[in-house]
Amino acid sequence: MVRKKIEIFDIIIIIVMLFVLVATLYPFLNVLAVSLNDANDTVKGGIYILPRKFTLQNYFHIFQTGSNLTQGLLISVLRTVIGTATGVISTAMVAFVLSRREYIFNKFVTILFVLTMYVSGGLIPSYLVVRQLGLVNNFLVYILPPLISAFNVIVIRSFIDALPDALNESAKIDGANDFVIFYKIVMPLCLPVIATVSLFVAVSQWNSWFDTYLYCRMNSSLTTLQYELMKVMQNATANAAANMNNPSLQQNVATDPESIKMAITMVATVPILCVYPFVQRYFISGMTLGAVKN
Repeated sequence: MVRKKIEIFDIIIIIVMLFVLVATLYPFLNVLAVSLNDANDTVKGGIYILPRKFTLQNYFHIFQTGSNLTQGLLISVLRTVIGTATGVISTAMVAFVLSRREYIFNKFVTILFVLTMYVSGGLIPSYLVVRQLGLVNNFLVYILPPLISAFNVIVIRSFIDALPDALNESAKIDGANDFVIFYKIVMPLCLPVIATVSLFVAVSQWNSWFDTYLYCRMNSSLTTLQYELMKVMQNATANAAANMNNPSLQQNVATDPESIKMAITMVATVPILCVYPFVQRYFISGMTLGAVKN
């Protein structure tokens, strides 16, 4: 009887997980199908996980009309790599300091960090600060403003708080200072949460385009892939509106905004999606280990 109950429970779990799998994969497969479907046929609707009329014209249109995609890709890769490395190291150093019990301003600084998650100065003050710092039309505008995230500081600090105090005490007895403890003891033990935060920062850097629009749109050498793809989408939408307002215009139907939008989504998503398999095994442990204390 017990064995039968276990088998029924297993079947229920399998059904639920299959439902979750389908609900997770369907949006991605639908976007892929629409991006590979003929623009004329896409307008009719009814496309689910397979394209009715297969074509690569949507992708060709992106790379033909996006004149600065190569430069944008280079800047996006650079800002993602440099921004992730500097951001994670800086965030981990701040989290390490806030985790030290001997730091007398521990609670006060932590409260300030938490407040920044709920209260913001706004767009105009942020722009004025960036301009006063001379970061407009400067590559460092992609690195310095988002250098430290309050949320990531709290995540890493929670993980460090869960580490045994005996590790730090024994290191200090052996003559290690705080820098040695941080780089040779804390950082190796924090590898799961470092990988998790690195993923957060990398995705944020890769997907960001609004900072390019605000600070670097006049400098084509500092454009990003996301910003260039956004301009392609705007052009496709404008062409579609022109066709609707003046049917006599002989525009290329491959600029259907829905097809272009889905193709742009795939171009922007696939590169960063390739990072997930390398950090997947660290993701769950990095988010949960620091939440449990002895």
